[in-house]
Amino acid sequence: MATGDSSDIAARLAALLPQGWFQGDTPVLDAVLAGIADPLSFLYSLIAYAKGQTRIATASDGFLDLISADFFGSSLPRGNAEGDGSFRSRILARLLRQQATRAGMIQILETLTGRAPAIFEPERPADTGGWNQSRGLAYGVAGGWGSRLLPAQCFITAYRPATSGVPSVAGYGASVGAYSTPSQIQYATPSMIEGAVTDADIFAAIAAAKPEGVTAWTRISS
Repeated sequence: MATGDSSDIAARLAALLPQGWFQGDTPVLDAVLAGIADPLSFLYSLIAYAKGQTRIATASDGFLDLISADFFGSSLPRGNAEGDGSFRSRILARLLRQQATRAGMIQILETLTGRAPAIFEPERPADTGGWNQSRGLAYGVAGGWGSRLLPAQCFITAYRPATSGVPSVAGYGASVGAYSTPSQIQYATPSMIEGAVTDADIFAAIAAAKPEGVTAWTRISS
């Protein structure tokens, strides 16, 4: 029995009746209470669903599409067979973000993937390091080769989300699959994937956050 289901509501109604009115088995009373509890349970679930649609973090289904259209018009549609988790991440990444700044680039990728990117600007001494500078400079360890021949260019290493997929379901060919128990084997569909962020989402976020005229050389790593 879960909060708000028919059994829960029927029990709550029965608890309101005066003690002593009904003794022993009460099939007629049980049927009456169940008839009242069923629509009330449906209303409870409908209210809970409607409440969830008032926040981006809990919205789902077509309400996420409405939220995207409300904020971004037609510029951020749901992708083909894209699940709510991926779509929600892209909406949050676009919402109230900084743009055209290094901090904005880090923010949008961290919001989208949950992992901060590595950004290297060849003309930025804070990235390259230098002789007699406080920032460490060690071949293959810290700093990097700077160059004034690469103006308005940067190198970005973006990382895919650390966790995504179908919860409790083993990957194809895994030896841990067991029917009906975690980690189980199951035919999965794209809509079942949680936390899915595609490489295309990452590239689109970088293109949207970078200043015009800047070339952002990008690699994506797991």
